[in-house]
Amino acid sequence: MIPSTFDYVRAETVEDAIKLLVESEGEGKLLAGGHSLLPLMKFRLTSPGTLIDINHISDLRGVQLKDERLVVGALTTHRDIIKDQLVQEHIPVLAQTARQIGDIQVRSRGTVGGNIAHADPAADLPGVALALEAEIELQDEDGKQRVSADGFFFGPLLTALPETSVLTAVSFLIPPMHAKSVYVKYEHPASGYAVVGVCAIAGKNASGKVDFIRVGINGVSDVAYRASAVEEALLGKAVTEENIRKAALLATKDAEMSGDMFASAEYRSHLCSIYTERALKQVLL
Repeated sequence: MIPSTFDYVRAETVEDAIKLLVESEGEGKLLAGGHSLLPLMKFRLTSPGTLIDINHISDLRGVQLKDERLVVGALTTHRDIIKDQLVQEHIPVLAQTARQIGDIQVRSRGTVGGNIAHADPAADLPGVALALEAEIELQDEDGKQRVSADGFFFGPLLTALPETSVLTAVSFLIPPMHAKSVYVKYEHPASGYAVVGVCAIAGKNASGKVDFIRVGINGVSDVAYRASAVEEALLGKAVTEENIRKAALLATKDAEMSGDMFASAEYRSHLCSIYTERALKQVLL
């Protein structure tokens, strides 16, 4: 439970953080909330030579409305998300999800950018980010770029974030006004992490047919994923309990289920369909 020796430096700007990452020659790690990084260091699953503290970069905090999307700074905490008026007005499911993350200490210090960058398969935000068609904003020595969330998560703790880049913000799609959204999860009783988490965003037209639907799922596979098969099964269809049930049975089609000592792959597959059905019923019925 004691990490190996490391150096500590503080970055005052994003450019400063990038410079320090480059100078560390692959041995540097950014420190934000620390709730994911520090436990790994204590177990010596990672041993960075330098911790680069970015907590004092004020430009990485806050929520803004830009081009019909909500842009959330990387250092915005889960508690900030819960209380933010723009989030509550435009993407309430983001606040609902944040309320289910960890405990009050984690929500007070843990950050949106850190949660996304860590890419824990059981974390709550990656599935929601996929459902909200998030774009991950990165910055390195060559400037800024955006990466779609759909191409950002590669596997457990593995993303498209280069080692000398800083994740500066996450941009979320604002769903249509008539769409409802929800995040439901079955959490591990010890850790609170999602054994299965489902974010469903859906709307129906005047004739009672689904005209907008997005479903993101985390916890059941090695990586969060968009449940495209579920979406395709419901889009343009009448909203009935039977159609929802049939669509929910396809929730595992776009990913390979994982198993562990707590929940087998078969159990996770069953939970995935059940919780997808519950989420869809909440937003469509």
